[in-house]
Amino acid sequence: MEPLARIGRATIDVLAVLLDSEQPRWGLEIIKATGRPTGTVYPLLDRLERAGWVSSSWDEQGDRKGPRRRLYVLTHDGAAEARRICQRAAQRNALRISSIRPDLAR
Repeated sequence: MEPLARIGRATIDVLAVLLDSEQPRWGLEIIKATGRPTGTVYPLLDRLERAGWVSSSWDEQGDRKGPRRRLYVLTHDGAAEARRICQRAAQRNALRISSIRPDLAR
């Protein structure tokens, strides 16, 4: 598994959606859950897959109408890194809030 060159807010959002999922998620689900545009999410999923954090496969449901869906899931190592990154982001966010609004830190 390769380290990611940069981990921005969009990456954290996508990793969080995948971490919260017990089942593989398709791209449009991830886009809707994160509120991020397709031009952000799909290249990010591709980068995560090339780095070994995510694996993907085509949905084989033949009874569903419409185009096939590409399903994404975190790899074992990708899930461990995603947990670490999301926890660190949550801690930074909590520190930022407590420095702006100390009354909310209680």
